Amino acid sequence: MDNMNNGYTNGQYAQYQPQDNGGYNSQFTNSPVLEEPVSVGEWIVAMLLMIIPCINIVMMFIFAFSKTEKKSKSNYFKAVLIWTLIVVVIEIIAGIILAATGASLMDYLY
Repeated sequence: MDNMNNGYTNGQYAQYQPQDNGGYNSQFTNSPVLEEPVSVGEWIVAMLLMIIPCINIVMMFIFAFSKTEKKSKSNYFKAVLIWTLIVVVIEIIAGIILAATGASLMDYLY
């Protein structure tokens, strides 16, 4: 059990280097390259930027698709963009249904 350290060696993290091999170090085929976790301060700044209208949309794309961002932060913002797209599509469909219902109701009443 003491051999299991979740891939961390003495609490040291690898510096994040974007790789084309699926995030795995080519020297050690069975051990993933672990990057430094996103710090609390980085999350606070990211959340603060998400509060600002219009800036939040731009920053979501920057965080999601920037090659310099940490993988976990990039994946989180990709998921946020997917959920945002799903919600927008549902709102558009609901708006169309509501408009059609209102138009048919107005036609029925008058």
